Amino acid sequence: MGVKAALPSYELGFYALVVTCAVVYSGSGIFEASRDSMNRKAFRDGIKPGWHYFGRKMDVADFEWVMWFTSFRNVIIFALSGHVLFGKLCSMTLPQHRAVMYMLYGISAVLGSMGLVYLMIILSHCLVLYSVALAKQKWLCYVAGLCCLASFKVEPFSSWQSGFVTGAFDLQDVLFYGGSCFTIMRCMSFALESSEREEGIYSIFDLLKYNFYLPFFFFGPVMTFDQFHAQVSTTELRRRDDELKSIRVHALLHVGAIIAVDIFFHFFYILTLPSDVKFMNRLSDWSLAGLAYSNLVYDWVKAAVMFGVINTIARLDHLDPPQPPKCITMLYVFAETHFDRGINDWLCKYVYDHIGENHDSIIKELGASVATFAITTLWLGPCEIVYIWSVINCFGLNFELWVQKFFQQRFFAKLEAKLPEGMSRRVRAAFGAVNFWAIVLYNIPALNSLEFALLVTKRLLLTGFPVSTLSIWFITYCGVQLIKERERVLAIEEERIDKAKVE
Repeated sequence: MGVKAALPSYELGFYALVVTCAVVYSGSGIFEASRDSMNRKAFRDGIKPGWHYFGRKMDVADFEWVMWFTSFRNVIIFALSGHVLFGKLCSMTLPQHRAVMYMLYGISAVLGSMGLVYLMIILSHCLVLYSVALAKQKWLCYVAGLCCLASFKVEPFSSWQSGFVTGAFDLQDVLFYGGSCFTIMRCMSFALESSEREEGIYSIFDLLKYNFYLPFFFFGPVMTFDQFHAQVSTTELRRRDDELKSIRVHALLHVGAIIAVDIFFHFFYILTLPSDVKFMNRLSDWSLAGLAYSNLVYDWVKAAVMFGVINTIARLDHLDPPQPPKCITMLYVFAETHFDRGINDWLCKYVYDHIGENHDSIIKELGASVATFAITTLWLGPCEIVYIWSVINCFGLNFELWVQKFFQQRFFAKLEAKLPEGMSRRVRAAFGAVNFWAIVLYNIPALNSLEFALLVTKRLLLTGFPVSTLSIWFITYCGVQLIKERERVLAIEEERIDKAKVE
């Protein structure tokens, strides 16, 4: 109820005005804090000279972002440009063998960048999991796959394998663990899909074509084997009329996003500021709340840019890859929260939906979420902060279902049925605002630090109560109403399209 309930336009306008004013006010506080802390000794490692025409230093605390667009920039451009040119040539001349050509190019790139020993390590894991797939036993595929993944995430096995790779350059560790761990996830997908195949098993050649597709190899996203195999086996390569235009637009948007983030980091030090808790105590509750929220938005932007660039390359190869994650600004439920849609789709298909089924049973949902977050913990690398992140987010996901089940009882269902649809939407938005901040606070420990997350929680819920707590809750409520309005418009548009198809 309340999904398609419309609110008066003046009410929505008021909500938009409140959110805009709050964002501007909070942003001004962060800007002033960034300006005042530019030369602090505590921030010396995180704030470096930036673009000279801005006359300001730049926040460089995120080593991944700096790595992609400094030391790794030329490598990315060279490797992906070569893949695009090579892929275009193969699509035009040998479309029926393009998967083989992608594989050969990928193997050559991995061999050239990481060496023969690393390639042998990857091939050995592929061979092990292919051998397991021959047994067609799902439980064996899970056990073998998770053991292989643990060998790259748990000491001393991780150091033992990385020790075989000689040489030293800035990106060696990143490429080693990125390529290795994504390889295991792809091999597990291959093994599980082979187990479900009624007639025979896919060949090891299919596995190698799947694993060594270069755009996905080192940094993902993970595309499940059934989807990749079906798409790459298509010999009739056709595009929609506006597909190339869409690809060009998305490519320009990604370039624009990269430039915008770099400019943003010259004026807002959202990643470095939280590293000094004493300095954070000087900021207002509004600035702290904005700082916590902006950390989540930035991580979404980073994921959207990285996967967006890779997806653009994949779309040029006539593939339909996993989409970038849903914008964190448009989320207020735990069930839709993720930063890597490829891993999220993989976990949902092989773990979460497999165990939880339709997600109506509290017990099955608990088992599914525990198993999902256990594998996610292994994927991220077991450590204290990952344990904390997994536990609180697993609790948040289950608590969301418990609350939903509680309010689905007959008494509350009758009570809501008596309310006008608009009022039902307002009540749901009030609860959604609380859930929104639970998502923010539960993810800050992994994205920034546990100390910062505890400080924000204390200021918003304890020392800031009731003024800061209720005012920020109301502003979030206004934001959730705007999200619900967008969902309402999209639902009506989708219904209209479905009706047009039927007619």
